[in-house]
Amino acid sequence: MLNAGTTLKKIRKKSEMPGNLVERAYHLTLDQILRGALPLGAVVSRRSLAEQFGMSFIPVTGALQRLEREGLLESRPRAGTRVKIPTPEEVEGRFEIREALECQSARLCAERSTLQERLDLKRSAEHMDLLDVRAVSDGSDQELIFAKDRYHTELHTKIAVYARCEVLKAAIENGHVLVFNWLYNTAAGQMVLPEGFHQQLVEAIASGDPDVAEAAMRAHVRIGVANVMRAVSPESNGRWRARR
Repeated sequence: MLNAGTTLKKIRKKSEMPGNLVERAYHLTLDQILRGALPLGAVVSRRSLAEQFGMSFIPVTGALQRLEREGLLESRPRAGTRVKIPTPEEVEGRFEIREALECQSARLCAERSTLQERLDLKRSAEHMDLLDVRAVSDGSDQELIFAKDRYHTELHTKIAVYARCEVLKAAIENGHVLVFNWLYNTAAGQMVLPEGFHQQLVEAIASGDPDVAEAAMRAHVRIGVANVMRAVSPESNGRWRARR
């Protein structure tokens, strides 16, 4: 029979397997990008990350390659690896994809969600709006901002879950629709949103009318486009663009 010490050693050994280390390095690096510790255009050093994470270059390299495939990083000769600064066209494309997927998610959620799920969304939206107000009033609290952005992603994921379409939910997750939205919001900085912004969205979904839900989600998604476009403009990121 295995004792507690032996079991703990096996768990630790499993967590140190190459695949698990790559996954850990991936999430730790993504965490830094979404927190703004590695902002758009920031140099990403394998050596520095390996030292921070207490691991070798191999899993860190695997993590960076995955982030590059997903469009979050880019590598250039003589310039190294950096957090990718998207072009305005890329940003617009990301918003268009998000709009298409999340509008359909809102439609299906309006049609298929239960009363309890709608009540859950209303509670989440109310909390989300409170976090938005607190984050704007105390813009220096980076942990609060991170918690707010994570909760925002969770709220929109709930809408996709309650839409009861696994293929649609997978498209939102696999396309990193909400991850890119989080990244762009981090780059653009805190935005003062209309009062009850998320509660209005959820009320539209809870109405049960798919057309009302879709229109509300479309307006919801598009509200931050101009801010993001300014954040990724050539004027804002000229030095990195000049080296591309």
